[in-house]
Amino acid sequence: MPLSIPFPVLLRAFARIGLLSFGGPAGQIALMHRELVEEREWIGEEDFLHALNFCHLLPGPEAQQLATWIGWRLHGWRGGLAAGLLFVIPGAIIILSLSTLYAMAADLAWVEAVFLGIKAAVLAIVVQALVRIAGRALDTVLKRLLALAAFAGLFLFDLPFPLIVLGAGLIGIGVSALRPEWLALKSSGVSGALPARPWRSTILSVLLWGAVWAAPMVLIAVTLGQDHVLWEIGTFFSQLAIVTFGGAYAVLAYMAQEAVQDFGWLRPGEMADGLGLAETTPGPLILVTQFVGYLAAFRAPEPFSPLVAGLLGAALTTWVTFTPCFLWIFAFAPWIDRLGQTTRLKGGLAAVTAAVVGVIANLTAWFALHVLFEVVGERRFGLLRVYWPDPASLDWRAGALALVACLLAFCAKWSVLRILAACGAGGLMLGLTI
Repeated sequence: MPLSIPFPVLLRAFARIGLLSFGGPAGQIALMHRELVEEREWIGEEDFLHALNFCHLLPGPEAQQLATWIGWRLHGWRGGLAAGLLFVIPGAIIILSLSTLYAMAADLAWVEAVFLGIKAAVLAIVVQALVRIAGRALDTVLKRLLALAAFAGLFLFDLPFPLIVLGAGLIGIGVSALRPEWLALKSSGVSGALPARPWRSTILSVLLWGAVWAAPMVLIAVTLGQDHVLWEIGTFFSQLAIVTFGGAYAVLAYMAQEAVQDFGWLRPGEMADGLGLAETTPGPLILVTQFVGYLAAFRAPEPFSPLVAGLLGAALTTWVTFTPCFLWIFAFAPWIDRLGQTTRLKGGLAAVTAAVVGVIANLTAWFALHVLFEVVGERRFGLLRVYWPDPASLDWRAGALALVACLLAFCAKWSVLRILAACGAGGLMLGLTI
């Protein structure tokens, strides 16, 4: 049976995670693993990885969905709703504030300075988590090969994320039937009674959250019409929420092209600015959509003022981006445990677990390049894609802070909060004085 965690304790834990969830999905998953698996022991290692596998198969931000699943596991619907919201709200508030300042051309130099240090700290935390998760998840040669193949497929060959997951799953299914020891398959570690009528729960969740998802769009259609920018924003990001397999990185190029070239919501270069803001705030990286929605409505505000229109655009974007996440988790959560009872499915998910380590390694490498270098280009050699950082753009301040953060994390064993605070202060001093 799941642990009996008092609901106020759960709220405090996820409020802390929501405030500290920097660094994109790799950092967020690492933070939840450290807080909930290692320190609090609310979720077992196998359950955590099992659910993480499943969340990677769903569209949307996997870290937020994992938080929602953990909350659901511990306290049902209200736990899942609370955990999911607390994971998103702090970052959403910060992105909304920064988007407002950005639109009004405010000076964000001190913010950039603080987050210079925070990004460096997150890099160390992510590397530490990658080492820990890999050490526990990659317990056979085949799993290590799958992780390496996933990393190479994403980082070097730019393969579609769904193809990586599907390929790993099919390999796992086949291997489980022939050589289950290659995946070190164990009896199910998932505890608790299976839902008696999961179809009923799934159908109810789809109907309820489908209605919640559609509610603001119906209101906009009735009051403003389908020619208004808010309708365009809601429609576009609703569609995006369905195809965001692999997290925000998988759709950034498509979103930038549509927002700049087709809709004309942003000017060239502004998408990168929004991504920079999203990368330096807690919460899912997909919150960059809120920045886009704010500017789109801010620049076509009628019949509202620019500020009100921007707030509405940001709120609508966040609504249609994250409501589907609750739909997926609440609809399919009752089935996660059942999937773990089938040997072949367990094999498929075990292989996906190994591939996910490669995915996290890919995100870690991508994040490291963009923290340490201001200019990172790409070169193509046939099917091979190589990231090519400009040596002249190396940010020695970020490198020095990242080294300090690694020493604090690996040697001094400091907590995440202390590392973030120390590096944030260091970034502020370096950013404003040098």
